[in-house]
Amino acid sequence: MTIFKELGSQDTVSTKTLLHEAIPLTGSIVSGTYGTHPNEGNVKNYSHGMFQSVYDYPYLSSSANHIFDITFGVSTSSELYSAVTMQQAKKNNIYNQMAQVLMGYDKDGNIQRFDEDGNLTGGKKMDNCVFFTFSRLLVKDEIMKGTFELELGLSSSFTASQLMDGRAVVRDHGAATSYKVNSPVGEYGILYVSNSSGYARKNGIVSGNPDFTTNKKPCGLLFYQAGVAVLTSSLFMGGAPGLLSSSADLTGRGGELVTTRTNLTSSLKTVEISASADGLRKRIKNISFNNTIELNSTIYFCRINHNEFNYSGNPTYLSGSQIRVKNTTTDVPISYITTIGLYSSDNQLLAVGKLSEPIRKDNNIELTFRARLDY
Repeated sequence: MTIFKELGSQDTVSTKTLLHEAIPLTGSIVSGTYGTHPNEGNVKNYSHGMFQSVYDYPYLSSSANHIFDITFGVSTSSELYSAVTMQQAKKNNIYNQMAQVLMGYDKDGNIQRFDEDGNLTGGKKMDNCVFFTFSRLLVKDEIMKGTFELELGLSSSFTASQLMDGRAVVRDHGAATSYKVNSPVGEYGILYVSNSSGYARKNGIVSGNPDFTTNKKPCGLLFYQAGVAVLTSSLFMGGAPGLLSSSADLTGRGGELVTTRTNLTSSLKTVEISASADGLRKRIKNISFNNTIELNSTIYFCRINHNEFNYSGNPTYLSGSQIRVKNTTTDVPISYITTIGLYSSDNQLLAVGKLSEPIRKDNNIELTFRARLDY
């Protein structure tokens, strides 16, 4: 009677399947559905003041899911750094922490700064940044390349009714076929911004549907496996060449009209991170992307020849030293297969598969069972 049968190299095959889910985060979830400032139940600020967390329900609810964090960072290489009067050390620590994790170190052991085009040996650096860190619940194994979209209101007004009069769209345009791999956390793409609605801006940005073929400007980086989006603060600065928006106010809270207009430069200098995060959330119309789940599988083909496994190892198979399923001694032995076990090389049971119904086996039958392990 055969008890164990060794699987050969021809009996196993490994496969990888990528599954994707669409993740839509509407502006109403991010800001406005669950209360108004300072009583937004789905927004959590911390005593350390280094970032703000956003949930899809009031965060004290047992059904709440953490969706992303917002924070801001300033490099000591920034011309803005010396003028920062609010949380200077924390903003610098945040920049350094994110840069060392996402960009790594150069040959001299210095932290690499975020680079606009991913060319770490030169190019324009991003020294004042906004960070969106998305939860693993949403990102899964990674963000699918070429699917990320962030739509922002860039109107200089901060009234709730006018906030989205002028909008821009940020996308990882073309990243499905063109992305960077020189990061310690995996692959990343360049984020570009183009007009969405209401603006006829300088530098070829026109009103109407966003045009990412000709009318686009680099504005950040998206790290796919880490689930982190990095935006340059210049996205919110008006009046400078090559920038898109007018002076967008990030100091107001709750969508009310504020008397002092300021862009992100001023916000980074004199406003707490939580207050800047409040202002930025009000300007988010939509965030969407597809996540990726990597499903690895090993398939084992368990082949049973005609002369194998025709007897059962179950003690109840015998009664009085007679096989129960045989009426006469000349009957062929029969077994019914109900379970398949996969064993290690030293015969330790590793996995068990149950069949939906018993399968008859005798010396006139050959069978092949396909056992699949997903991980």
